[in-house]
Amino acid sequence: MITINRKTKETTIELTLKVNSQNSQVTIDTGLPFFDHMLDQLASHGGWDLSLKMTADLKVDDHHGIEDVAICLGQALYQAWKAQSNKRYGQRLLPMDESLTMVAVDLCGRGYSVTNLPFTMEQLGGISTEMWEHFFYTFAINAQINLHIDNHYFKNNHHLIEGAFKGVAYALKEALTPNEKSTTTKGVL
Repeated sequence: MITINRKTKETTIELTLKVNSQNSQVTIDTGLPFFDHMLDQLASHGGWDLSLKMTADLKVDDHHGIEDVAICLGQALYQAWKAQSNKRYGQRLLPMDESLTMVAVDLCGRGYSVTNLPFTMEQLGGISTEMWEHFFYTFAINAQINLHIDNHYFKNNHHLIEGAFKGVAYALKEALTPNEKSTTTKGVL
């Protein structure tokens, strides 16, 4: 179990994470119900135990809290994947009703993110839609993974973002599968 605590003038976060859990135990309270829903999708479909409590300056806006959760979750994931030998790569083509999203990840130690989520609304569930790309970028940089998310088509903005979170969950679940064989020709990641 990995524990990350972060306290700034803007946020306080307490997070514990265990990947490859047999029975996902998920408890999330960020003060943003739609964000809680998306993080629950990530943890539940990824097969993680995740406990997350956030207090943030939500009266200002959603930026600081979402960004700091991404930092903490990314740092925890980095510690988790570095602690075991993994399959390394994961991918998922995920349909969510009328939406189809491709996700690919590489647990490589080089943080990078490419995200194509073409929202048609400025806000969804009380959260600025621009924050989702920022969340995934910040998460990938702190997890030190390559993360690619590309939506092929959609009509419903809720399905667009939920499909992305579920796609990331399944791609990470595949990449985090324990593997005894080396996944690099360099000898070290």
